[in-house]
Amino acid sequence: MNSLDPVQSAPLPGARMSPAVARNTAAILNVLRVHLGARARVLEVASGSGEHAVAFARALPATLWTPSDPSAEARDSIAAWAGAAGLDNLDEALALDAADGATWPEATLDAVVCINMIHISPWAATEGLMAGAGRVLRDPGGLLVLYGPFREADVPLAPSNAEFDASLKARNPDWGLREREAVVDLARTHRLHLTRRVAMPANNLMLLFRRA
Repeated sequence: MNSLDPVQSAPLPGARMSPAVARNTAAILNVLRVHLGARARVLEVASGSGEHAVAFARALPATLWTPSDPSAEARDSIAAWAGAAGLDNLDEALALDAADGATWPEATLDAVVCINMIHISPWAATEGLMAGAGRVLRDPGGLLVLYGPFREADVPLAPSNAEFDASLKARNPDWGLREREAVVDLARTHRLHLTRRVAMPANNLMLLFRRA
């Protein structure tokens, strides 16, 4: 999984920038404000450049936000952005690989957030994400938040998403847009139940699951 794809260098030494972050941060934050508890303990899986982590921790100061990424380069970028932000509620990034259960923390958390990972990683990463979230989320009521493009049986695939899917599969046949129902069915096996589907800009979705 390349959680820093695509990125560009940032003015801050060691930091990287993802163009997608500037486009989707406000829309994602609007949903998080409604559904995260005021003092939620949040684990972000596949934090990439770290820009989301800083933006959300800053906007939600009562939360405790823990970013993570399997890439050392990504964790360096997260550290650079976090160091510049100086936020008390933003933890050091974990070296968490969603597919490797041994890298998940031993913790009880209120929420797990995963943005733009599922389609740019092998299916094993989604399997690991669901298993890990099922273990660490508080029971009942823990929240799993997914953001990204999905295929839906009852919704025509937007041409832009079809092109994106083809480009992903051309780069790696294990990548590509996932069927929403396959993700929902997998989540259910870990007692994570879809409670809300939120349509987002640029043909993306936020899927919210609760532990029950």
